Amino acid sequence: MIDSKGDVLVWGPMHASLMQALEANVNVHKRWEIADFDSWAVSHAEAIRVVVTSGVYGADNATLDKLPNLEAITSFGVGYDAVDSAYLAGRGIQLSNTPDVLNNSVAETALALMLCVSRRISEAERFVRAGKWQQAKFPLGNDLHGKTCGIVGLGKIGKTIAKLVSAFDMHVAYFRPSGPYADVSYTHYADLQELAAAADYLVVIVPGGADTRHLINRDVMRALGPSSFLINVARGTVVDEAALVAALLESEIGGAGLDVFDDEPNVPAELIAMDNVVLLPHIGSGTHETRQAMADLVYANLAAWFEHGKLVTPVDL
Repeated sequence: MIDSKGDVLVWGPMHASLMQALEANVNVHKRWEIADFDSWAVSHAEAIRVVVTSGVYGADNATLDKLPNLEAITSFGVGYDAVDSAYLAGRGIQLSNTPDVLNNSVAETALALMLCVSRRISEAERFVRAGKWQQAKFPLGNDLHGKTCGIVGLGKIGKTIAKLVSAFDMHVAYFRPSGPYADVSYTHYADLQELAAAADYLVVIVPGGADTRHLINRDVMRALGPSSFLINVARGTVVDEAALVAALLESEIGGAGLDVFDDEPNVPAELIAMDNVVLLPHIGSGTHETRQAMADLVYANLAAWFEHGKLVTPVDL
């Protein structure tokens, strides 16, 4: 055991190797198996020192209120908008996430979506499967090379996306409201609509939360234009989904590649019906290698907290 006195509340089923490590080394309490949490809390809540969760599950404040000795939350994923940062800071609860280890896989997903909407890969595959090739030629797609990739949010994943698209001879520009990076040569736009107007592909990779909710609105989409594409590998809340449907129906943008949605796993029927939209089930970091690295980092944070009272990858609250 890491610490025989350390009890952990796990919010939902996690990566198999992470669950195995937890069950072998700490006292695990499975939130999803506790039918009557109030009754359970009477006997167990005071023992819980750490919560393990993910960007999908999050953690609600009402439940956390019942854990008086909670010290830290370790979250599986880079985004932490599903927990209340201000609440955690107010209680002095530490938070960790899993940055860096998923940069490449999410960037690859963004590039895959760009290629898919450009060359109409999903549509072409359906065309062949439906037996249409014998009757007609498939319509032309678009090149990536020579085009401009506008990146909304040039953090670590955004910079990895920029590196990949640069290998395709694309021009890179970015939006960062706090100003340009001093050490980055890509073109910076302080105005999001101006970036959208300059971009052939607008790739969204900013954190979710109240500050970025509907950042990509109808005005941004109109600025993007009818021959350009929206790619979202951030959070569904960052894009005004109703506005996106309307913009696509009105041909105000050329198409979209979406890995995330506002009400996952529910996807608007209008989007499902569109051939110029590629839809993925939130698989940005969904590779065996990346998920294992994420699981390892969650466990490393947990172990470091129990052993040293410090997290490996703490979030600055």
